[in-house]
Amino acid sequence: MGEEARQHPPRPAPLALEDARARYGGAARPAVDGVSLIVRAGQVTALLGANGAGKSTLLRVGAGLLPSESGRVSVDGQDVAGMERRLAARLVSFAPQSEPVATGFTVRQIVAMGRAPHQDGWMRERDEDRVAVDDAMGLCDLSDVAGRSVETLSGGEQRRVTVARALATRPRVLLLDEPAAFLDVRHRIELYDLLADVVARDGIGCLVAMHDLDAAARVARHVVLMRDGRVVAAGPPDEVMTPQTLRSTFDAEVDVGVHAPSGRRYFVPLRPSGESGVG
Repeated sequence: MGEEARQHPPRPAPLALEDARARYGGAARPAVDGVSLIVRAGQVTALLGANGAGKSTLLRVGAGLLPSESGRVSVDGQDVAGMERRLAARLVSFAPQSEPVATGFTVRQIVAMGRAPHQDGWMRERDEDRVAVDDAMGLCDLSDVAGRSVETLSGGEQRRVTVARALATRPRVLLLDEPAAFLDVRHRIELYDLLADVVARDGIGCLVAMHDLDAAARVARHVVLMRDGRVVAAGPPDEVMTPQTLRSTFDAEVDVGVHAPSGRRYFVPLRPSGESGVG
């Protein structure tokens, strides 16, 4: 090892889970069962699986909102279990799949709540907070509705507000649960593209649960397939998203092709595995 490497050791991964296991209440079966994965800086990691596979639970474990019964969950090398809650909120930003609409607040006020972990108890806005909020709203195409009450927005617009609030935190780790739900085609494409750009620009780690196979193959550098709380396969999209592994994950036949003009892979679900399709 050279002198420079000794003086500047590699920074730990933004998020690492080692043999994570978690369950809700007194459930006999863990919702996440022995999962190990690393979310690296500067790239999007896609989390794919059928409903009930454990994707949302895994995000909650990564955010420190649901304790792991075993193993270790670390952010920047620090154990989440022993981390002060305010520090964890600065380092990890989590946008859940759904949440109640906060009535009586404007779009900008909701996005500005993402800066709360960096502010004092009075939530006094500083110049750096204003820059972060304005940047997040611009990225999510919300600047024109900044003064509107959030309850007057469509479901898709409210999803973009949730993502913008998470981006405004400027975290080390960004955890997103189905961020493109309710979005139209244009905004879905734009959202995933901006996530890839922001993650690369800021060198943060991003773990995003999603159902869009095409988007996952296009924007993610690393893909994790889950079933029954366990990892089925993990690695680069070209290696992991094969007809065989997708069948094992979803119990469905998926045709994998290549779009000739762009060279991008595309996915066409056919029918549940073993179903004849004869009416």
